[in-house]
Amino acid sequence: MLKVNDISRSFGDKRVLDGVSFDVEPGRMTGFLGANGAGKTTTMRIMLGVLKSDSGTVTWNGDPVTQTVRQRFGYMPEERGLYPKMKVAEQISWFGRLHGMSAAKAASNTDALLEELDLHERAGDKLEALSLGNQQRAQIAASLVHEPELLILDEPFSGLDPIAVETVLRVLRRRAAGGVPVLFSSHQLSVVERLCDDLVIISGGSIKASGGKDELRERFGTPRYEIVVGSDAGWLRDMPGIRVTTVDGPRAVIEPAVAGGFRDGGEPLDQRVLKEAMSRGDVRAFTPLVPSLDEIFKEAI
Repeated sequence: MLKVNDISRSFGDKRVLDGVSFDVEPGRMTGFLGANGAGKTTTMRIMLGVLKSDSGTVTWNGDPVTQTVRQRFGYMPEERGLYPKMKVAEQISWFGRLHGMSAAKAASNTDALLEELDLHERAGDKLEALSLGNQQRAQIAASLVHEPELLILDEPFSGLDPIAVETVLRVLRRRAAGGVPVLFSSHQLSVVERLCDDLVIISGGSIKASGGKDELRERFGTPRYEIVVGSDAGWLRDMPGIRVTTVDGPRAVIEPAVAGGFRDGGEPLDQRVLKEAMSRGDVRAFTPLVPSLDEIFKEAI
């Protein structure tokens, strides 16, 4: 496990990180979310030793993160760090060698990754001849070639078309399924929602929320239900204790009118709604609505 504990950092008089703490657990995909300038990249660079923190610690499996330990990490920066005049396979293999792999092992891993990322047909091309999306795939391959024990990826889906996003998602899921902790930042909330197990939300240099995706949905999402009845659902507007946010003929979306939610004392309000609906006729659906990641993010910050 990677543990970030009470990290702070200032640049001059500007405090960019203030007591940042969170964990990246084995076999789990952790989405690191925040607006531009929130502190994501600075945090990642401190985790990797590119920057030093003013205070706090970063540990890997309980021990300080030394340079030797960092050699076992995989990192993909937001800005491209590959060589445009160098052939794709050649430089990915070279990155493997930089991490201490033998030439044969680095070449073998490179071939397998290019196949996995659908780049095998471009192995002999110079990087600059590739589209921006394929350059991004090559950069991901470079972060994976040495079989890292931890992956830290800054905007890995930037510039990728939907097909390429699916390819990269598949590759990252395989690593997590093998026990590798994966931390990634992204502005594409729909992708993060599909991929991540855990979320860390940062704003203004401070962590606003962290934990399992489902846990944060419970904590920050307003409980809502969609109900579909056999006739017009407008009668729900007159039912005490609920707020009707949408009515479209027989379909309505409801939420509690007060902060206590649907289960604030007495008989649960959702059950009262359901009983009332059934007394009036058919009930074709009564479904809890899961808060989107966009809703969680806005609520948290």
